[in-house]
Amino acid sequence: MSVERILEALDRHEPAALARAITLVENQSDGFERVLSHAHARLARAGARRVGITGPPGAGKSTLTEQLIQHYRAQGLSVGVVAVDPTSPFTGGALLGDRIRMESASLDPHVFIRSMATRGAHGGLATTTEEVADLLEAFGFARILVETVGVGQTERDIARSAETTVRVLVPESGDGIQTLKAGVMEIAYVYVVNKSDRPGADTLRQEVEVMLGIRRGNAFRHVAPHHAPRPRADGRTGGLADSGVGPSASPPVRPSAVWEPPVLATVASRGEGIADLAAALDRHYAYLEASGRLVERRRQRLAARTRAVLERAVQRWLVEATRAEELLAQRLDEVVEGRRSPYDVAAEILDQVKAGAAR
Repeated sequence: MSVERILEALDRHEPAALARAITLVENQSDGFERVLSHAHARLARAGARRVGITGPPGAGKSTLTEQLIQHYRAQGLSVGVVAVDPTSPFTGGALLGDRIRMESASLDPHVFIRSMATRGAHGGLATTTEEVADLLEAFGFARILVETVGVGQTERDIARSAETTVRVLVPESGDGIQTLKAGVMEIAYVYVVNKSDRPGADTLRQEVEVMLGIRRGNAFRHVAPHHAPRPRADGRTGGLADSGVGPSASPPVRPSAVWEPPVLATVASRGEGIADLAAALDRHYAYLEASGRLVERRRQRLAARTRAVLERAVQRWLVEATRAEELLAQRLDEVVEGRRSPYDVAAEILDQVKAGAAR
């Protein structure tokens, strides 16, 4: 199908055309940028919400995603899903297991699920994941769920691709030190302890709450005291606030200008806690809108996207329109034998490319 026919079919909201457009973008075939430009013109008025779901392998991300799909469909909302699976470094193939786990949801005509292989990309997403999400949003889906590959502690790309990032943990995620690590534990706006019917779930949930509190300066706000309040002579119980030190009642808590990530408990296999998770996602989106961060994050995402598109175009030009690969092949033996370093060869190639561009 030609690009023109794909665009015409997209305007008619034909799901088959959407699938073809995504394949075009994934393979970066001729005309894929035209398709993406066509989609971009519709993004500003689309108004979809993007939710990223990340976490270690086996945490139940796919099951949680499927439950969210069912929740949104019960509300009459259409859902687009991008599920990223790892690619074999040897064969380049991938078992798209996420699609298997969501098979029941994929039969719904108002649900579109696209599985993608990472194709060697790092950071939890495939190179074109954001662009595929753009196509889904432009097509009119109200909720876009992006499930990452589940590679572990380097999975940060999702933070700039979605308005709300959900970090899924399980009691087997590791000891308390894991909750203190920087990187992936800092990107989420909602934390979920899935499989919370297992031993250790309550402990993990408390450890995550303490970790979040440390970063906010109120580390033990969620931790229950070890001892009951001491009785007073008048029969009342209380701590310092009721013992004559300070006011007799705690001051009212003012709403914070900073989002405080909730730590929720779910059992996705039984659908438990899904309504609470969906409510937390709604609250975070409302917070982004009220604070003005939604517009700012979109600007930042589009700026990053433009840079990425530019870098991709430059790399393609470097390979296709210059002698860079030829020069590398000519100097490779010298690098292997230690007579020249990779840095020397790279500098020579760059100098020749610059000289060629100048002419």
